[in-house]
Amino acid sequence: MLAEFDLIHRYFTPHTPGQRVALGVGDDAALLTPVAGQQLVVSVDTSVVDVHFPAQAPARAIGHRALAVALSDLAAMGADARWCFMALTLDQSRLGDDATANAWLQAYAQGFLTLCEQHETALAGGDVTSGTLSIGVTVMGEVPSGEALTRSGATVGDIIAVTGALGGGGGGLALWQQGERDLSHPLLARYLLPTPRLAAGRALRGIASSALDISDGLLADLGHIREASGVGAALDTESLPLAEGLKEALGSEKALKAALSGGDDYELLVTLPPARWRQAQAALEPLGVALTAIGHCVEAPGVSGVPAEVKTGWQHFVEHVSSDTPSPSRRREKRHE
Repeated sequence: MLAEFDLIHRYFTPHTPGQRVALGVGDDAALLTPVAGQQLVVSVDTSVVDVHFPAQAPARAIGHRALAVALSDLAAMGADARWCFMALTLDQSRLGDDATANAWLQAYAQGFLTLCEQHETALAGGDVTSGTLSIGVTVMGEVPSGEALTRSGATVGDIIAVTGALGGGGGGLALWQQGERDLSHPLLARYLLPTPRLAAGRALRGIASSALDISDGLLADLGHIREASGVGAALDTESLPLAEGLKEALGSEKALKAALSGGDDYELLVTLPPARWRQAQAALEPLGVALTAIGHCVEAPGVSGVPAEVKTGWQHFVEHVSSDTPSPSRRREKRHE
């Protein structure tokens, strides 16, 4: 296997530094050139083997997913992605001999850098070290001053809506645990190759009153908006847009649970005044992204309209052994059965 700096040079040094990168990979730190009148949006995300992705997932998918879930945080703020930094910890013994390790790295880098290109995001630096496989990704973006979407703007009467479809992440994980390995399967693709909704987030600037991305499950993430905005929520579970093939894979009851608390969907959860509903739909239509109303904000605290047996969602350091919905903790249990 290549030594640290040779590895960085071969796999993670772009041929060109990227837009507004005055000095990128190869020095002690990067020099970036922000645009005047823009606010800098920064987020950090960590992906750990057998917590956030299966150890046997394809390397290309691991690279794609590590960046996608981080970019999703920028999408939730309505930001344009600009730069990213990656800290890659590699378990050399798990990767095997030099040929296997180099093939894994090539596929991983392809997944990561292809997504960079798709969203005009420059890999401006990072770190490589040895240890248990994990990827720390810092993403940086820009948004016009005062226009960032946040969690705190929802008011009573606002429509609660989601982009795309829900439950695909949980459904894909369930299929993986059952032995499915074909990444062309729509549910498995939603789990291992999620799409960050950056264009949708930008389109909803000035329209949505609050927003975040659905990573830990609809109910858990809705709780963040409720807390930040001081509102309650009334949901209509019959209106939830379910991912393609979810009911067929899990059955109706578990499909609903996956949509409410499965997590790993990386769709946008937004609130908006009723008067802006048609404007929001029109803004997303050219992108081919559906926007579905699933409830509204109310004055009473908590969430109504949800079956009592549905768990809230995923949190680290909390046991989830009683949930029927697949979760990272269930994934770890599966490996040792």
